[in-house]
Amino acid sequence: MHIHLLQPGRISYAEGLRLQAEVVAARKANRIGDTLILLEHPPVLTLGRNATRANILASDDLLAQKNVEIHDINRGGDVTYHGPGQLVGYPIFDLRGNLPGKKGPHLGPVDFVRLMEETLILTCKDFGVPAQRICKLTGVWTLAGGTIREKKIAAIGIHVSQAVTSHGFALNVTTDLRDFDLIVPCGITDRTVTSLELESPLDPPPTLTQASNSIAANFGRVFHRQILATETLDDLLATTAT
Repeated sequence: MHIHLLQPGRISYAEGLRLQAEVVAARKANRIGDTLILLEHPPVLTLGRNATRANILASDDLLAQKNVEIHDINRGGDVTYHGPGQLVGYPIFDLRGNLPGKKGPHLGPVDFVRLMEETLILTCKDFGVPAQRICKLTGVWTLAGGTIREKKIAAIGIHVSQAVTSHGFALNVTTDLRDFDLIVPCGITDRTVTSLELESPLDPPPTLTQASNSIAANFGRVFHRQILATETLDDLLATTAT
């Protein structure tokens, strides 16, 4: 058993949606196996099913000036930001497959999110950053200390159709955190965001490539699969499901 890994680099959000749609269709048809897409987007705001436009703080003029797009999408969650220096992951998995913790005909979406959180916690640990879950606040957070509250280092929101997942997570690596001032991240007003660059004790701080390698390895560890890198979408679609 393995996980296909596709890394198209920095692509527009619209292109990312098209890529996801093709991979999801192939996974639903059982033409390919479970696939993890790791990429980077230009600045974009995405609004999930529970989002409200009131959580976009910037004016339309400011967003246009900064070339920030807005997309309404079908993942769970509220508004979030994607941009350069942020590692975005789209796991396209069939929840009916052989997955850790599955007790019925399919793994529950919440259980799948918990597995993703575990991979992100392990990745933060790889770079010397202790991280955790917080009850009822999906995502991955730094630890609190003294008067410092937990900070969000990774956001998560998925969609499930015919037992196949799409969308996924966003890990702040070298992200310019000032861009989060454009929104109320995930609708949460009492905690801020952070990045591996700010939290890691390593010098130099981790790069996007290093974070990508760590995420891929930890997906393999958590899901008990071998990671199989694939160069292009065409190469991926030429494979067979296993």
